[in-house]
Amino acid sequence: MQSTINNSNVSINLGFSSSRLLNDKKMMLVQVLVGIFLYVNLSMFFTFLKKEVFREDTRYILFAQTLFNDTVLMVITDLALLGSYYKLPIPVIPCCIFSTVMSWLNVCTPLTLVAMCLERYVAICMPLRHADISNTRNRLIGLLIIWSVSSVIPLLTLVGFIALVPHSVILSSVVCTVEMLLVSTWQAQLRAALLQMYFICMFVIIVFTYIKIMMAARAASSDNKKSTYKSLRTVLLHACQLFLCLVQFLTPYIEMTVMQIDFMLFVNVRYSNFIVFVIAPRCLSPLIYGLRDEKFVLVLKQNIL
Repeated sequence: MQSTINNSNVSINLGFSSSRLLNDKKMMLVQVLVGIFLYVNLSMFFTFLKKEVFREDTRYILFAQTLFNDTVLMVITDLALLGSYYKLPIPVIPCCIFSTVMSWLNVCTPLTLVAMCLERYVAICMPLRHADISNTRNRLIGLLIIWSVSSVIPLLTLVGFIALVPHSVILSSVVCTVEMLLVSTWQAQLRAALLQMYFICMFVIIVFTYIKIMMAARAASSDNKKSTYKSLRTVLLHACQLFLCLVQFLTPYIEMTVMQIDFMLFVNVRYSNFIVFVIAPRCLSPLIYGLRDEKFVLVLKQNIL
């Protein structure tokens, strides 16, 4: 009898060790992917900074903003993933800051993608007015609007958290997650409602720009068709990228439910979400505006080689 119990305990321990080893390998894979992502993004970002012609073009400025957003978001999200996996508690105040920044950048990226689609729409459908519309003043206003609109949800969530939790909680330590700030049902409902509103607005703009560029492509002369269809494909790629980014908004609700069932299952779900909805859509930005752009690739090769 005792031997059977011992064998059972050994089997459980071996199973746990095997599962832990598998999860450790997953985390190592994530770190490799994040490292590659950061190298590519930073290389492209410094390429943008080195050339004045890029710094004066709205298209490349928006591209650089996505690189900056995605790089910072990737670093913070990866740290949060590691903290969740290893159950590392940190003080609530830094966690609130990190979670707010993550939420802010999460919304900022899709809004920037929409702005990039609008820029392509202006360039293709209103070429004579493109230079006037894409001036320095309008660029600054556009960037300010993007950052301001994207700050609404995270700041409301943060204010709600501070107002609802007791002072003792703010001074405590927790395993940091974005969901930690959602302490009341109305917070989650308000956040969901705002995200749905954002989604509808962004979806309408994407469809509008796609239809307009498609109409321009059909009416374009043979000399301009190549450029127009390239912009059309760019908008389509942005639509796919935007879809993955927007699906990511739903993942916290799934993770919150799973976390109440089993913590290791929560870690595995978060791992999958991180790969599919954080890394994957953000790898598209370098492909869409970096590696597909002959002028940018030429400068990038000069900097890397």
